[in-house]
Amino acid sequence: MGSGFSAVMETTVDTLQVRVFENRASMGLAAGVATVEKIKEVLSRKQYVRMVFAAAPSQNELLEYLCRVEGVDWSRVVAFHMDEYIGLPEAAPQRFAAYLQEHLFEHVRPFETHLLQSNNDPSHECARYAGLLCEAPIDIVCLGIGENGHIAFNDPGVADFHDPAVIKPVQLDEACRMQQVHDGCFPDLASVPTTALTLTVPTLLSASHLICVVPGQTKREAVRRTLTESISSDCPASILRTHRDCTLYLDIESYGVTADGEF
Repeated sequence: MGSGFSAVMETTVDTLQVRVFENRASMGLAAGVATVEKIKEVLSRKQYVRMVFAAAPSQNELLEYLCRVEGVDWSRVVAFHMDEYIGLPEAAPQRFAAYLQEHLFEHVRPFETHLLQSNNDPSHECARYAGLLCEAPIDIVCLGIGENGHIAFNDPGVADFHDPAVIKPVQLDEACRMQQVHDGCFPDLASVPTTALTLTVPTLLSASHLICVVPGQTKREAVRRTLTESISSDCPASILRTHRDCTLYLDIESYGVTADGEF
């Protein structure tokens, strides 16, 4: 096994770079280092870096690193997030805006932080947020993969690889909602909202750089499908294999590698 944050295995599937780490901590550290490198790279040639963040426990180690590392000029970062539940009270701790405020934005203070206001009229909020997103290209997206293969809240039933929308309201499927229970965010399925706003697949893939962090055994089947099945909205994350600069950060548990290196 490796040491520090060295990958124990690296491979490429189509254009998707895959890096597997001995444990979750080293995976998160490596993803954090790569994210900081991308931020600095973009800021070396642009006034601002425009970033989209996922809000999920899978991102904890990455975000912890971003909060403590020195040398990032957050005063030149414009931040967005990729999805939000519809119908939760503004003060609900499960809101993704609240998660990102607690785990990142209260610590690093970006130049601008654009939070989804999902209790607004959905069509008006989609128009507002799309306008902000489209003011300039997206540089970096930090994302994960759901247990059902979703990226953001693009579940298999609603993911559209050619979606004309920038952001849209969606119905969440049961597997997606159960993941929120598995993650400890809600006590039971009935407590999980059934609708949400999400950036669409083309919006996510429009970013120059994608950093995808996927730890844990519960994600093993989604990772297998992402890497081995045909590229299809049946497993929305499979589209990551077409992106020009996407790196998938896994730990041994999510990769599920056997002694002979096979799934």
